[in-house]
Amino acid sequence: MMILTLFLRPLQGLDGTNGMLEPWFESKGLGDADQVLAYFAVSKLGEPPVDGKTDTNPEGLTASYGKWASVVAERLQAGGLTCKVLNKEAFQKQMLEKLIWISAFMLVGARHPGTTVGGVEKEYRSEVSSLIAELASAAAAEKGLVFEEAMEDRLCAYSRAVAHFPTAVKEFKWRNGWFYSLSEKAIAAGKPDPCPLHTAWLKELKVV
Repeated sequence: MMILTLFLRPLQGLDGTNGMLEPWFESKGLGDADQVLAYFAVSKLGEPPVDGKTDTNPEGLTASYGKWASVVAERLQAGGLTCKVLNKEAFQKQMLEKLIWISAFMLVGARHPGTTVGGVEKEYRSEVSSLIAELASAAAAEKGLVFEEAMEDRLCAYSRAVAHFPTAVKEFKWRNGWFYSLSEKAIAAGKPDPCPLHTAWLKELKVV
C-alpha cells in the first residue's frame, strides 16, 4: 500500500496534509506503508505543477520510500518533477524536518499577525531559530535520530521558496500538538519540559 503524504500546501487555498501522521498510521496498522513526502503544488487546474526546489536543495525535496518508491519516483520524474528514493530513517528525518518547519514558522508568524512565512524568515529569524533548535532537539530525543547539520538553513531556504504563504496555528493535533504531547508526557513524568519556548508561546496565543 502506498500512502501519499502531502507536506506542501497547494496554492489557491487548497490544503494538503501537513503534520505528524505516524501515530495515525500505526493506529490503522499502516506503520510499514510506503509513503511519499510531496513538495509540489498546482496553482490551478490545467497549469503545470511547481516543484519544491530551494537554493539549498536545488535537486528538489520530494521523497519516497518503500517497496514502490522507485516506481512513484519514475512517474513523478516523467511528469517533470523531482523525487528522491530514501530508506525509512532518512525519510523519517526529512518528514520531521518538515513538521518542525510548519510548527515553528506558523507559531512565530502567529505571534506577529499578518506576517507571512517569508516575513518570519526575514524579520523574526532569531525567534524562529530558537524554536527550530528546541523542536529539533525534542524530536531527535523522542525518535532516537540525529538530524543532518544546517537544518535551520534548509528550513529558511524553504520559507523563501514559499514566502507568500500566510501563517497561522491550525490543525493543532497534527502539527504543534505532537510537540506539545511530548511536553505533557515529560511533565507528567516529573521531567523538564523539552519544549518550554514552544509551550510558552502556545499559551501566550491561548492555543492551549
